[in-house]
Amino acid sequence: MSERLLEIRKLCVDYGLGDEAVHAVREVDLTLHRGEVLGLAGESGSGKSTLAYGLTRLLPPPGVVSGGQVVYHPADGPPVDVLSMTPAQLRAFRWAETSIVFQGAMNSLNPVHRISTQLLDVIKAHEPRITPEPRLARARELLRLVGISADRLDSYPHQLSGGMRQRVMIAMALALEPQIVIMDEPTTALDVVMQRQILGQLAELRGRLGFAVLFITHDLSLLVEFSDRIAIMYGGRIVEEAPAAELYHRALHPYTEGLLHSFPALRGPRRELTGIPGAPPDLRAMPGGCAFHPRCPRAFTPCDSRIPLLGPPADGDPGRAVACWLHPAAEAVTR
Repeated sequence: MSERLLEIRKLCVDYGLGDEAVHAVREVDLTLHRGEVLGLAGESGSGKSTLAYGLTRLLPPPGVVSGGQVVYHPADGPPVDVLSMTPAQLRAFRWAETSIVFQGAMNSLNPVHRISTQLLDVIKAHEPRITPEPRLARARELLRLVGISADRLDSYPHQLSGGMRQRVMIAMALALEPQIVIMDEPTTALDVVMQRQILGQLAELRGRLGFAVLFITHDLSLLVEFSDRIAIMYGGRIVEEAPAAELYHRALHPYTEGLLHSFPALRGPRRELTGIPGAPPDLRAMPGGCAFHPRCPRAFTPCDSRIPLLGPPADGDPGRAVACWLHPAAEAVTR
C-alpha cells in the first residue's frame, strides 16, 4: 500500500467569496495509497463531507475550491490534477476512476425508476459500445456482488429494505470498477447489525477488486475496526493521522482522545465515557491559535495564540503526524 493513488495538497474550500467567505477546509494535506482504506473522522461540521465534494468537484454553490491540488496517479500514464480537468475529462474520471456513495445514500435512488434502469444508465453512459444484453448481465453481476439476488433488478427502491438500498448504491459505485471509492457516512441510517454486514461485505469486495476507500464518518469505532489508516479532522484541518491500531492504542491529540472515549470498548476492562465538553467552533469566527484549545483539557500557553503544524512529532514515530503543541513537529513553525 505504499504506492500513492490520490494526493491532496494544501486543499482549501470556502463557502462564499471575499471577506464574508467561510473557510470550511483549510490547507488539508492527505494521501490515499493504492488498495488501502483511509478513514476520515470528526464531529459534524468539521469539514469531512466538504473535503470529499471539493476533491471530486461536486461542491454545490456557493462552495468553491479556493486553493490547493488534488493529484490522481493512474495505473498507466502521468499524474493529473483533478482540479485542472476539463468538463469532458472530469466526466470520464468520475465513476470510471473514482466514485462516491453519498451521505443518505438510501434516499439517493430515484423512486420512480426500477433498480435495473438506474444501474444500466450508469453503464450505458460511460460504456456506450456495450450492447444491451452484456449490459444487463453486468447489472445482474453487480447485484450478486453485493449479496442481492439478481431477480430484484425489476424492483423499485421502496420495495427494498434500507440495507438492500445501501448495497445497491455500493453496486452502482463499483459498476465501472473504479480505483477510488469515497464513502460519505454510508451506514449512518442503518442499525448496528446491518452496519457490520455492509462493512464486512465492503472489506471483502476491496480485497477482491483492489480499490482504495476513503471512508468518512463521525463514528470512530467503525474506523478503528475497518481502516488501515485514520485521519482526524477538526475545524477544517487534519489534526492527527496514524495507522488505525496505533491511533486506537496511543492517540496523541486530545481531540482524538476525546473521540475514543466517547464510545464503550467491546473488549478489555470497562472505562469511563467522558466525551468532549463544549461544541465545535463556529467557522465564521474561529478562535485564535489551535481551534480545539477552548475545549481542550490540556491546553497551555501557546495553544491560544499559535497554530501547530501537522507533522511527525519530534518525540514520536515518524510514520504518524499530529498538529498539537503537546507533541510539536520537529520542523514546526508558526503562522
